[in-house]
Amino acid sequence: MKKTALALLLTASALTALADDLPPANATQPPGPLTPILSLDVPRYMGVWFEIAKYPNWFQRMCVSNTKAEYSPQSDGTVRVANRCTTEDGKTTQAVGIARQIGPANSPKLQVQFTPAWLSFIPFLWADYWVIDIEPDYQLVAVSEPDMKYLWVLSRTPQVNSAAYDALLARLEKKGFDLQKLARTRQGN
Repeated sequence: MKKTALALLLTASALTALADDLPPANATQPPGPLTPILSLDVPRYMGVWFEIAKYPNWFQRMCVSNTKAEYSPQSDGTVRVANRCTTEDGKTTQAVGIARQIGPANSPKLQVQFTPAWLSFIPFLWADYWVIDIEPDYQLVAVSEPDMKYLWVLSRTPQVNSAAYDALLARLEKKGFDLQKLARTRQGN
């Protein structure tokens, strides 16, 4: 009798512990792995994009306003990336790098590098740059990477339509991004 009671007690304890690890029945499932958009028209993506918001990061810590990126196609198939911003002392700083497309000509997966070109053979110096959401008119875009540690919202204009921005944020939230971490970027004076 004691062995049966002990077995029942241990079974009940194990089931309780297992149940504690399960989500409640009405809980929403976390999103799956991050997926980029299906197709990117890279030539159409070229040009100037203004940063509207981002997850703050260490490599942009000196930027206080007017952050923008300019993408230019290169003859070797890569893309020149020129990131500019205004620092606290009012000066403009710039970081120039290159991007390369990963996969077919319409792949939304790119990699970027901001180290000297002669180091481009080192794989870990390349960072993922995935287009994860884009308006059909290529006016508003969200960019991230597979681990979702970084996020940028970019626009063709320094100011963005609030309805389009809110709709994009709703889509990003559905993908699992924490919108509380998103910081708006000041554009203009």
